[in-house]
Amino acid sequence: MSLKIRLSRGGAKKRPFYRVVVADSHAPRDGRFIEKIGIFDPLKAKDAAERLVLDVEKAKAWIAKGAQPTDRVARLLDSLGALKREARDNPQKAQPKKKAQERAAAAAKSAEPAEAPAAPAA
Repeated sequence: MSLKIRLSRGGAKKRPFYRVVVADSHAPRDGRFIEKIGIFDPLKAKDAAERLVLDVEKAKAWIAKGAQPTDRVARLLDSLGALKREARDNPQKAQPKKKAQERAAAAAKSAEPAEAPAAPAA
């Protein structure tokens, strides 16, 4: 059985409130879970102590048993210092596409002669 440490959503419409739970990966998001190990309230201020209340020891114990945290839970555990999360970065996605690169190269080429100083007349 593959286990996940993930967020289970509660709260009213447009007022999310999450429980951090250990659940079977095939169980529904808000359905059956094995154990509740904390809560996360994204509406509270980022520096508020009650924004994230998590039993770190239980989380570490479940990870030792083979439970995989989701990306969001891994970020939360990383903020508490309980888990080292690898930074995810895809710099290739941010680069301009082929036509935009060609336009930029053409603009740079046309700007070169205008910036070159004129030869002194003798």
